[in-house]
Amino acid sequence: MEKKQEREKFNKFAGHPLQTWEWGEFRKEWGNEIARINYKSGSKTNYLLITFSKIPHTPLKIGACLKGPKPTKEMLDQLKKLGKENKAIFIKLEPNIIVNSKIKPQKSKLQIKNKNKVIKLLKENYCAPGKTLFTPTTFWIDLTKQEDELLKSFSSKTRYNIRLAQKRGVEVVEDDSKRAFEKYIALTKETIKRQGFYAHNEQYHRLMWNNLNEKLKARKEKPIARLLTAKYHGKTITAWILFVWKDFIYYPYGASSDRYKNVMANNLIMWEAIRLGKKLGCKTFDLWGREPGKGFTRFKEGYHPQVVEFLGSWDLIINRFLYWPYRLAEPIRWFLLRIPTKLGIIKPRF
Repeated sequence: MEKKQEREKFNKFAGHPLQTWEWGEFRKEWGNEIARINYKSGSKTNYLLITFSKIPHTPLKIGACLKGPKPTKEMLDQLKKLGKENKAIFIKLEPNIIVNSKIKPQKSKLQIKNKNKVIKLLKENYCAPGKTLFTPTTFWIDLTKQEDELLKSFSSKTRYNIRLAQKRGVEVVEDDSKRAFEKYIALTKETIKRQGFYAHNEQYHRLMWNNLNEKLKARKEKPIARLLTAKYHGKTITAWILFVWKDFIYYPYGASSDRYKNVMANNLIMWEAIRLGKKLGCKTFDLWGREPGKGFTRFKEGYHPQVVEFLGSWDLIINRFLYWPYRLAEPIRWFLLRIPTKLGIIKPRF
C-alpha cells in the first residue's frame, strides 16, 4: 500500500511518460541504476526520475534526466549532490519545456516566457550545451479540433492516401494482445533489417511493453503503452506503439512490412492514432521527433502539425576535470564503432 501511494504521488507530478514511475521500473530492469528524488520549489514539492549508465571498466557513470520540468536552482542543487554521490561525470538534462511563442493548446503548461533567463541559470550552475538524445524540435497535432477540421488541414496527398487505404480495405484496430505484440516484434526486426538502422533491441521492447502495458493491466490500471495494428487481407502490415499520458498521446515506435506499400496503411494508421487520442480525451498528439529532410519527417508534415522547439540538451557538469576529455573522446568512440557497419562487416541487429 505504501509503495502504491508513493507511485501515485510520483506520477501525479510526472509530465511525460519518461518521467513516470513505470518508466523508472522498466529502466531498472533494463540495467540502469535509477534515482527518484524530490525537491522544494517555493511551497511545492516536485518529483524527478534520473537514470544512470555505467562507463565500462570504470567506477564512473553518466546520468540522464529526460523530459523533466523547468530547471530551478533547487533542482540543480539536488542533482549536483546526487551526481557526486553516484560518481557521475555529468547529468544530461533535456527538459520537457518549449520555447515557441505561439503554441496551442498546451502553451500555459509547458511554455516558458523567458528562455534566456533559464539558460542563464543553467550556465551559472555549470551546465553546458550537450549532445542531443531527443531531437530539439518535434511535431504536435492539436486534438482539440474537430475531425473534419483536422482532415481539411492535411495535405491533399495525405487525405487522398487515407481514403485510398480505406477504399482498399485496410483495417486499423487497437490490439494489445500477446499475438499482436509478437507481430510488432517481427515487423520491427523486418524494418531494421530492411532500412539498416540501429534501434533498441528485442529485449528492450519486451521489457518496455511489460512495464508500460502488461503490469498496469494486471493491476487493472490504464496502460501507458498501447498498440495499433493495420491489417490488409487479414495480415498485419503495420504496427505502432503509442504512449498515452495525461492529456498527451505520443508516437515513439513503429514498424511496417515492405509488402503492400501501395495500400497506404501508414497514412490510415496515423489518422486512426489521431482519432484514438481524441477518443481518450487527449488534447495533443506528439509525433516524437523531427529531422528536416528525412522521409518520415516529410510523411509527418502531411498532417500539418505545429513545429515545437524545446529548450534543448544541457549537461550538468559534476566532474569538471573529466567532462571535457569525455566530450572530446565521445565522437571518436562513435566513429570507431560505426566503421564495421559502414564497411558491411557488421549489420544492425535487433
